[in-house]
Formats: sequence, structure tokens, C-alpha cells
Amino acid sequence: MIFGNETISTYSRSNMMIWFIMALQAGLLNVGGFLAANTFISHVTGFATAASVQIEMGNTFRFLGLVLIPVAFLFGAMISGVLIDLRIKLKKKPKYYWVFGLMFFLSLLVTVGGFNDFFGEFGHTPESINGYSLVVLLCFICGIQNGAVSLVSKSVVRTTHLTGITTDLGIGLVRIINRKRISDINDEGKANLMRSGIILFFVIGSLAGVPVFQQFEFRGFLLPCLISGFLFFIMFVFQVVIPFFKSSKILILK
Repeated sequence: MIFGNETISTYSRSNMMIWFIMALQAGLLNVGGFLAANTFISHVTGFATAASVQIEMGNTFRFLGLVLIPVAFLFGAMISGVLIDLRIKLKKKPKYYWVFGLMFFLSLLVTVGGFNDFFGEFGHTPESINGYSLVVLLCFICGIQNGAVSLVSKSVVRTTHLTGITTDLGIGLVRIINRKRISDINDEGKANLMRSGIILFFVIGSLAGVPVFQQFEFRGFLLPCLISGFLFFIMFVFQVVIPFFKSSKILILK
């Protein structure tokens, strides 16, 4: 993924490093959103239930806000589809650095909004457009991230929530335990290591985020913003800067 390849080994060291960093970031975003707005971010399933409850109670504003959140996740995944999957289908190089650049830009918006008290009072359920805009932005970021990782790994990896990856780990452990009785499990050990690492780093991000957001409130989003910036930087260097200098060197030699 770092080098912008179209075909990618899910269990390469560089990719696993990125999966773990992205899981750490997702843990931070989730706990930040939960502490700031009393709602989870990347768990789309619950929003349908919560929206149904709100419309039955006659809270139309909250209903519309809750509906908009999973829609943001959907559009985020669509962005990754355009920048990665569609380009691959059209025989073009995927724009991974664009994806990470957009994630960094949106994280920067969240951070700037936090520094300027744009999202309302920290720790309160959203009651205004400003409050819901925080959750929508965070969910949009998670949608982009989840879409990108899903496409790169051919739907093997998820980094923004743990339901699927925990299910896969449970199945993988059964395969490893019974490896003498079954075949075609050559990569199962690597897969289980990757799955365990994602779960661990998501939990670490969540645990680290609690004191950070309790102390700094909205300013705590600076931490996931820095992580997004780091990922964008290494993608841009390996996919744009280094190829540019290599091509320039070839032209000079010619």
C-alpha cells in the first residue's frame, strides 16, 4: 500500500504496520466521538436503531441527525471506491495518497473546529447542527478508511470496528488448532497475528484516548490528526516524491 501497487500482499510487514496504525487511529476517533458526543462513530448498525427510537419519540431533528451519520460513512466508502477501486478497474494506478490526504484534511478540520469550540459543549449529546457535524465528519473519515482498507485487502481487513475482525479471529483460531486435520491454511498464522494486532491497537487507541480527551476535550483530536498526517506523508513520499525523482533521473541520463 505504501508503494501504490495495484496488487497487494495483505500480510506484508509494511501493510500490517499500516493496519495497526489505522486501528490505533480508529480507536482514538471512536473514543473521542463517544466522550464528545455520547455516541459511537464507526458502528453503523446502532444508528438505525437509535434513529427509529427518535422518530417514534417525535424527535425529528435528532432522527435526521442520526440518519445523516451512516450516510456519511457510506459516502466515505464511496470516495475510496472512486480513488482506488474504480481506477484499478479502469487500468489506472490507485490514488492511495489522495485517500490519506483527504483523511488528513478532514482530521485537520475536526482539530481546527475543536480548537475554536465549533462543536458545542464537550460531553453532551448533539442538540445542534454543529454538534452533529462533528459526528458526521468523524464517521466520514472512518468510511473512507474502512473502504480503502477493505479494497486493498480484498475485504480481509477491517480497522474501524472490531466485530468482523473478531469473528475472523475466532474462525482462524479454530483452523490453527485443527491444522493437522485440515489443509490450505498456510497464511492463517499471519492472518491471526494481523487480526490480533488490529484488535490490540484499536484497544490501545481507545485506552490512550480516554485520558487525552478528558484532559484536552476537543483538542484531543489533534492526536489522530497527527497520525493521519504521518500516514499521508509516507504515502506521498513513496508514491509521488520518489517516483518523480526517479523519472527525472532517467530523463537526465537519456
